[in-house]
Amino acid sequence: MTNSTDGSTGDLRSLVLVCTLKKGTEASSSELIGTQVLDRLASYGAPGEVVRVVDHDVAFGVTTDEGDGDGWPAIREKMLAVDVVVLATPIWLGQPSAVCKMVLERLDAEIGETDDEGRMLTFGKVAAVAVVGNEDGAHHVVAECLQALNDTGFSVAANGSTYWVGEAMQGVDYQDHDQTPEQTAGTNDTAAKNSVHLARLLKAAPYPA
Repeated sequence: MTNSTDGSTGDLRSLVLVCTLKKGTEASSSELIGTQVLDRLASYGAPGEVVRVVDHDVAFGVTTDEGDGDGWPAIREKMLAVDVVVLATPIWLGQPSAVCKMVLERLDAEIGETDDEGRMLTFGKVAAVAVVGNEDGAHHVVAECLQALNDTGFSVAANGSTYWVGEAMQGVDYQDHDQTPEQTAGTNDTAAKNSVHLARLLKAAPYPA
């Protein structure tokens, strides 16, 4: 599934990689929070699209192209064309989803991909993370994701993450709310605003060679 948000004709572009385990049009809380963050990014001048990774036959591996119909190269092309990348993942057993971990493993290849001046192609791109789950563990998942994203060349803005976790041992999902919880809505906005601000600064003043 790919959704576009055209709320702004800003000078920056964003990409939300939704790492739900659910395929197709099945409702996903990870996609919901990812779309909400994208709406805020668009409002600050960085519109873009949402890609549900599991629908694209991404192969396991640590290269930029694993061949045999691998869906990652097309997603990677989108990633390299934007300024802000958001990982949206559920929590499973206190961990990022398997799809999220697969994406991070594929990003490992970026360490060896550089421009003519020796900089990783991801330098100058800003990453943010959005997490949902019905148990505690959001801070752990954010920490794992942001460390990996930083290792692979992305920059992270202040408060560059957002999350919602439900009460332990209960069945309420993020998408079950009639309205976005106020604290999460505010954090979505802060993560988006700060990410766009940093992306604009890095675009004007790239990292040195």
